[in-house]
Parts: sequence; structure tokens; C-alpha cells
Amino acid sequence: MNAATEKAIGNNIRILRERAGLTQEQLSAKLQTRGCDITRSALAKIEVGQRHLYPDEIILIKELLCISYDELFELHCQKQ
Repeated sequence: MNAATEKAIGNNIRILRERAGLTQEQLSAKLQTRGCDITRSALAKIEVGQRHLYPDEIILIKELLCISYDELFELHCQKQ
């Protein structure tokens, strides 16, 4: 993925996580209990587009936040 796409998806994760009433620490703990070795710091980097997402992380984030893939991957048109 390019940097703009990763940043947009990370921002979606942040918005959806906050909508679910979870902190980064809480979501990372839930991911860890489901077998996904991710720290709060790594989640913070994902949310700002500084770290790539792995397929298992995408699947678990979708499940834990009770969201659709469309919500997770929604990209808003950006004027350049």
C-alpha cells in the first residue's frame, strides 16, 4: 500500500476504535488475547500510517470492533 492509503486506513481504525469506546491499550490487549502479538505502540503507529497492517491483524480488528471490511477500508477522495 502507498503511504496515503495506509494513513487513511489507520485513521479509519482510530475513528472506529474510539466509536467502540476503546483505548489503544484496550484494543491491543484484546488483540493479544486473541493471539495477535501487537503492542499499544504498534497500534498507535498503525493509526497514523507508520506501520503496515498484517492480514491477521486486519481480520481481528474487524471482528473486535464489529465492523465491516467496507468501513475499515473506506477511502475518502482527496483533492491533490
